[in-house]
Amino acid sequence: MYQSYRDEEPYYGDGSVDASPPTRSRRRVIIAAASLVALLVGGVAVDRIAAVRAESRTAKAFQDGMGTVDRPSVQVRGFPVLNQLAAGSLDHVDLTAHDIPAGGSTRPLPVTRLTVGMDGLKTSGSADEAHADSVAATAFVSYRGVSNALGVQVSQGDESGRVNATASLPLAGDVTVSAAVSAADGNSIAFRDVRAEQGELLPPLKSLLDKALDKPIPLQNVPEGLRLRSVTTTEDGIDARFTGRSVTFHPYSSSA
Repeated sequence: MYQSYRDEEPYYGDGSVDASPPTRSRRRVIIAAASLVALLVGGVAVDRIAAVRAESRTAKAFQDGMGTVDRPSVQVRGFPVLNQLAAGSLDHVDLTAHDIPAGGSTRPLPVTRLTVGMDGLKTSGSADEAHADSVAATAFVSYRGVSNALGVQVSQGDESGRVNATASLPLAGDVTVSAAVSAADGNSIAFRDVRAEQGELLPPLKSLLDKALDKPIPLQNVPEGLRLRSVTTTEDGIDARFTGRSVTFHPYSSSA
């Protein structure tokens, strides 16, 4: 009464799956691909370790040179870094440092933030020296720092490229003048085209403002070899832009 189907081929329909194990050639391809991925991942990891070490050494060297409390942040660009290190030159390095003091100046002007981009950074056999083919940097100085250096209250002016300077004396009152800022020799910021804005410019106040604005104020805490090209005013301070070619960085060296 019952019909047996043991001798018939099983039927799985059109959606059947080939469950047969991979052939030897397929296993070889899989193993080779996995090995390649492992090598790539391992190579990237090793390269990143080398980059971190290079960044740490560069940060320490610049911290020693600029006298910052906190170590600058450094990022080495390009891949692979190991090849760059083997060649003795890093393609591009970005550095950002904060609160760089200005010692040894009659009117010290600290740099609030310094950003530096270096191409072709070469390290010598000594960790005390580094050389870059070209450098572009921006030093930001806050109005608070400028005010402390000049002895008058400095703020953003009503016109682009100008600042307001306010002098105060107990008996003479307050007076505000406007001045244009520009780059001057010796990596200095100059104040020119001074105009009275508000208040009466009495002799004591004029003398105070003349003393503050007549002479350019130097930026003595940027790496030696950089030259000031331009300055611009912002809401919070002044951006001073520098460039340099074939620049050598030494510890405790700064532009005069």
